[in-house]
Amino acid sequence: MDTRTMERIYLYSRFERFWHWAQAALIVFLAVTGFEVHGTYRLFGFQKAAELHNTAGMGWFVLYVFIIFWKLTTGEWKNYVPTTRKLAAVVGYYAYGIFRGDAHPVPRSERNKHNPLQRLTYLGIAVVLIPVQVTTGLLYYLYNSWPRYGIQLSLSSVATVHMLGAFALVAFLVGHLYMITTGHSLTGHLKAMCTGWEEAPANGSQTPSVGGAA
Repeated sequence: MDTRTMERIYLYSRFERFWHWAQAALIVFLAVTGFEVHGTYRLFGFQKAAELHNTAGMGWFVLYVFIIFWKLTTGEWKNYVPTTRKLAAVVGYYAYGIFRGDAHPVPRSERNKHNPLQRLTYLGIAVVLIPVQVTTGLLYYLYNSWPRYGIQLSLSSVATVHMLGAFALVAFLVGHLYMITTGHSLTGHLKAMCTGWEEAPANGSQTPSVGGAA
C-alpha cells in the first residue's frame, strides 16, 4: 500500500496532450492501412488503403513539424536531452524493483518529466525512427519520379526499411500501453495525459510505492 503524501503537479499543456493523442491515433491508423497495403488483410481495399495511408502520412509529417517547432520554442526540448545518470537504476527498477514495491529512482517534476530511459527512447524515436519513416514513406510515394531526381534505389529495400520501422513503432506503442499502467495507480498516467495533472510523491516523501513514472 502506498502511504506517501501525494501532490498534484501540472505536467502536460493542452497542445502537448493534443499532439500526444493525435500522434497515437495517426500511428495506429497508419499501421492499419499500411499492413493492408502489404497484403496482411483486407479492410478498406488496396487502393483506398493506399490513399488513406498517404493522407495520414502527410498529416503526421505536418504534425511532427509543429511538434518540433513547439519543443524548440517552449524549451520542452530540455526534457529530451539524453543522460546516463541513474539510467542503470531506472532499468533495474523496471526489471525487478517495481515488482518489489520500490520507489521510482527518478520522480517526475515540472522540470524533469522524463527519466533517463525515456529520454533515450523518445530521442531515438524523434531523431531516428520518425525521420526514417517519413523519408522512406516519401520515397515510396514519389517512386514514379525517381528517374527525374536521379534516385537509384531498390524499391523493395525502401519498402523493407519502412516496414521494419512500422514494426518498431507498433512495438513501442505496445510497450507504451504497458508503461502507462505503472504509475501510483493503474490509470494515473492515463488520467494525467487527459487532464494535464499528475499525482506524484510530495518532496521528502520516501516511502516505497507499487508503481513509478512511465
